[in-house]
Amino acid sequence: MSSSPPPAELPELPLVLRPRRTRAVLLGTGAAGLVVLTVIAVALPVGGMVDRVSIVATGLLILGVLALLSRPSVTADQDGVTVVNLTTRRRLEWAEIVRVNLRNGDPWAHLDLADGTSLPAMGIQPGGGRQQAVEAARALRALVEAHGA
Repeated sequence: MSSSPPPAELPELPLVLRPRRTRAVLLGTGAAGLVVLTVIAVALPVGGMVDRVSIVATGLLILGVLALLSRPSVTADQDGVTVVNLTTRRRLEWAEIVRVNLRNGDPWAHLDLADGTSLPAMGIQPGGGRQQAVEAARALRALVEAHGA
């Protein structure tokens, strides 16, 4: 992401950033898959209860994996930022965040932290729309600059 001026006005807090289109597609696909597999399990002309339960369980497993993939978000509030990635959740104070990066080709934004590490912020990703991700990164960057040390 090129350095650009921050928004004239800071976004209202709390601010929740997540790839909405990607989330809708993943959850919709998982739900549709579960419905289809459940209908197949019920409509099986032969086969025991174990087979039917296995088919429905497969649908639930697929839905669970897709729900996990739809989990990432970044939530900013008065006290700091909560980054939720696939399997982790991390709470950061504003002073811990040095910079918000989203470069061309990056699968998601990264937060450079005061301890010298970088934290992926998968809730800001261009896969669901490049412009939406750029605007989200800019909004978070403006908040970091306003609230950070």
